[in-house]
Amino acid sequence: MKLRLGMVGGGQGAFIGAVHRIAARIDDDYELVCGAFSSNAEKSKASGIALGISADRAYGSYEEMIQKEKQLPEDQRVQVISIVTPNHAHFGPTKMALENGFHVILDKPMTFSLAEAKELEKVVAASDKLFCLTHTYTGYPMVKEARQLAVTGKLGTIRKIYVEYPQGWLSSFLEGEDNKQASWRTDPGKSGIAGCMGDIGTHAFNLCEYVTGLQVTQLCADLNIVVEGRKLDDDGSVLMKLDNGASAVLTASQIAIGEENNVKIRVYGDKAGLEWEQWDANTLKVKYADKPTEIWRTGAGYLSSHAGHNTRTPGGHPEGYLEAFANLYHNFALTIKAGIEGKEAAAEAKDFPGISDGLRGMAFIENVIASGKSDLKWTKFTV
Repeated sequence: MKLRLGMVGGGQGAFIGAVHRIAARIDDDYELVCGAFSSNAEKSKASGIALGISADRAYGSYEEMIQKEKQLPEDQRVQVISIVTPNHAHFGPTKMALENGFHVILDKPMTFSLAEAKELEKVVAASDKLFCLTHTYTGYPMVKEARQLAVTGKLGTIRKIYVEYPQGWLSSFLEGEDNKQASWRTDPGKSGIAGCMGDIGTHAFNLCEYVTGLQVTQLCADLNIVVEGRKLDDDGSVLMKLDNGASAVLTASQIAIGEENNVKIRVYGDKAGLEWEQWDANTLKVKYADKPTEIWRTGAGYLSSHAGHNTRTPGGHPEGYLEAFANLYHNFALTIKAGIEGKEAAAEAKDFPGISDGLRGMAFIENVIASGKSDLKWTKFTV
């Protein structure tokens, strides 16, 4: 059974929309049946037709899409709506979709502001529909394995975490060159109060909390605007305290020339440590005090069921970003289908980011910006 999928945003010329559509197709869980692909009605309709959607279901706006789809017979209307717009256009379609009876997959960060995130939390709680936030890196098999090692005590008591996300693509004033991706990410009216920390810092923050199972309680941020003329942060470092007393260091930069997307995490407990980076995503390094470092690989029989569940190919066949993205879509689909059948989804299937991850991500943004402007050394992490 394929779930009927609709999309808001992601039309012609958009990067992330195509990624979402590929992720939805990898496991044949979804069929794209409708969409409102642009705020420009003409462009939206043209994008839908180009994607092979029936002309009468390529809508001019998300409001039109949700209203008309709701009027269709239950066995024809869309079931899941994927929202892949810039940050400022997340809240409206997500709220409307949930309130009208559709499951939602939303790109991160969750909303434009923490206030919107809190309101969306109430909407999800009042709805009987499911919500998934696409923090992609949680979908990698070896990130799943890292989490299992941490939360089951294999590392012992966690003491120290280093998480980093370096990029170099905004090392120059690209927003002044009519670069669409740079323009909205550096625009406070579309991105929100944060630039780099909202765009990729939230990924690093989410990875820290997801892998360790711990939550940040305090932070101390140093944020920078390096490129002249830029309106939002493009570089920063954050010291963090977690709820078990551990300390963490988070760095995110979009002006690190030569860097691409090598998000990386290292976690150290009192029994062992681990290291994972996206450039070698099939490898997890497990470190000890009294024996050599072990190299664990995706697809191996010694891994947990959580890693195995999210692996498609035999060992030695690399799985990367698109497959990790697809794992979120697949697990979300399995959970929806279990509900349709009146069953409880397996724990491995229910392991996808949700509303609480989104709320904490938006709280991270607001706390980091506040700390960056404050003279206080430490700021209490509030949600």
